[in-house]
Amino acid sequence: MILVKTYPALSNKYDELVCTAGMREDGTWIRIYPIPFRKLDYDQKYRKYQWIELDLVKNKSDSRPESYRPTDFDAMVLGDVIGTENGSWRSRKEVVLKKKAYSDMNLLISEAKDKSKGTSLAVFKPTKINDLLIEKVETKKSDVAKLRKIEQRAKQLNLFQQGENPFKVVNKVPYKFSYVFEDAQGKKSILMIEDWEIGQLYWNVLAKHEGDEKRACEDVRKKYLNDFAKTTDLYFFLGTTKLFHSWSKNPFIIIGVFYPKTDDQLPLF
Repeated sequence: MILVKTYPALSNKYDELVCTAGMREDGTWIRIYPIPFRKLDYDQKYRKYQWIELDLVKNKSDSRPESYRPTDFDAMVLGDVIGTENGSWRSRKEVVLKKKAYSDMNLLISEAKDKSKGTSLAVFKPTKINDLLIEKVETKKSDVAKLRKIEQRAKQLNLFQQGENPFKVVNKVPYKFSYVFEDAQGKKSILMIEDWEIGQLYWNVLAKHEGDEKRACEDVRKKYLNDFAKTTDLYFFLGTTKLFHSWSKNPFIIIGVFYPKTDDQLPLF
C-alpha cells in the first residue's frame, strides 16, 4: 500500500524523481526508488493508500534494508484505493498500525544506527506538537544549473511530441516546513516535512491568495498545526535520507503525515 510520495527532486538522469514508500500486507515497510512519477502514463500513476503490485529487486546502491528499485513499470498493477468511506479511517489504520508505532525517538535512532537492523522507515507517534516552523529557502546555484539542463532537454523532446503532454519540472517550494514536537520521553525534536502533500498544499493556497506568500504560509500553518495537530490522531511517517543515514545525529525526516479521526479507534480484540 502506497503511504508516501515525497516532493519531486531534480535528477540529472531522470529529470525529476519521487521517493515512494509503503507497506506490504504483513505491515513491513518498503522504499521504492527511483521513480520518475510524473512521466508515468496516466494509468500507471498510483495514489496514496492504493495497493499496487510491482516487481522489485534490492537496490544495491542503497544499504538501507527497506530500499528496492522497480524492474518494469509496464508490469505494474494498480489495485484498490483504501478510502475513508463515511468519514472512517479504520481501514487505513488497520494497515498503517499493524505493527508498532514508535514513540521514543532515541530508540528509533538507535535502531537506525544498529547495523543488524538499519531501520530507515517507521510510523512515529508524537506525544506533543509544539510548533510548525516555516523558513524561506534560497535556490542553490547547482539546482539552477541542473534545472536549465532539464528544461533544455524537455524543450527538445516536446518538439517531437508536437505539444502533446509536454513535460515541465515541478516548481520548487520556496519554504521549508518543520514540525517541533516531543516524544514520550519528553525529548524535543525538529524535523523537516518532505511530503508531496504539504508542497502541493502550499501551491494550492498560494493560488487561492493570488500569490500572497504570507497568507499561503498562514494557511499551511493552520492546516498542519491547528487542524492536524489539535483535531486528529496524528502520526508521522519517518524516513532517513541515504546521505545521512549512517552518521547524522538524527537521520530522520518526516516523509508523510497520517491524520485519522480521533474517534476511529481500532478494536482491542
